[in-house]
Amino acid sequence: MVWVRWRRGRVVAVGRRWRGAIELDVAMERRHPADPERVRALAYPALVGEPQPDDIVLLNTGALALGLGTGGYALVVAVPDRLPPDTHDAPTRADGHLVKARYTPQQSIVLGADEEASPYREALAEADDLAGMPVVTADLHSALPAILAGVHAAAPGARVAYVMTDGGALPAWFSRTLDALGGLLAGTVTAGQAFGGDLEATNVHSGLLAARHALRADVTVVAQGPGNIGTGTRWGFSGVSVGEAVNAAATLGGRPVGSLRISAVDPRPRHRGVSHHSLTAYGRVALAPADLVVPAGLDPPLAAEVRAALAPLADRHRIVTVPTDGLDAALRALPVKLSTMGRDLDGDHAYFLAAAAAGRHAGAMVRG
Repeated sequence: MVWVRWRRGRVVAVGRRWRGAIELDVAMERRHPADPERVRALAYPALVGEPQPDDIVLLNTGALALGLGTGGYALVVAVPDRLPPDTHDAPTRADGHLVKARYTPQQSIVLGADEEASPYREALAEADDLAGMPVVTADLHSALPAILAGVHAAAPGARVAYVMTDGGALPAWFSRTLDALGGLLAGTVTAGQAFGGDLEATNVHSGLLAARHALRADVTVVAQGPGNIGTGTRWGFSGVSVGEAVNAAATLGGRPVGSLRISAVDPRPRHRGVSHHSLTAYGRVALAPADLVVPAGLDPPLAAEVRAALAPLADRHRIVTVPTDGLDAALRALPVKLSTMGRDLDGDHAYFLAAAAAGRHAGAMVRG
């Protein structure tokens, strides 16, 4: 069964905006008794144009109705009375022919980094190797800024790219984190069904090659966009793609570095210590070896729990303990507020420290 909750509203006010997105205050029209009078809505101008106050908007309110934290917006599907102009009068393959969000009403056509009309075509057509580039793999989007802080703590001049997979949000524009990180990243490559990055890729393999050979990255982080899918079962979560990213990085001659999802405070037992997401992705899905990074200085009970959880993985992977001196300061200096599952840096310190330690390890590889 598939369900979509359609609603119609009128824009009351245009709020904050960041790269690729506009926040709106929308009054619901002909609403269901359970609907609020007003909703916070999000519009992507590249898809629907620029909504203005008093515009009628067509909304999808399904995620809002479910009370999803990350996806707690009504999403603007169209501004029927103010359709955006055509981008191209007579589009050709020179304008791109990769279709993202395929066969949905808002499918988008983009230029792939390795397509014929791309300025990177020649380099990427020949590229087949990452030349030992460290590739940090992470389960959640919230790890990205912490990993970046760790890389730059070890190698301040390193160029770091982000390959965003399609396990969470598909539009990169949904991420305020990417907007806030700004010039700290060499660029974002959106892979698979994800779109809206600085470069577009068909899959993680071509995304990694684009990061290395088009963005000239020294280190690349691979993680899904904001939000993720989880059913509470061993296999029913979008983070299994972490293991697949390890395999892709190793196949292409990169050096996989695993950022572990570690927590002492998550209320769900399956995510305390080392999350079952990490244990399944690295223990069952990743067929190639990776450096799995454990931050030094964890509280003794948590450290013991982490050691025990990772012991079965040591036959395939290398368990690396990385010093954490200075990483807390690096995390607090980031231009973005850290948050995971509603917990900030102090609320889940071990989680962010583990991600930063993985970044530091990758930065040390670059430094040599």
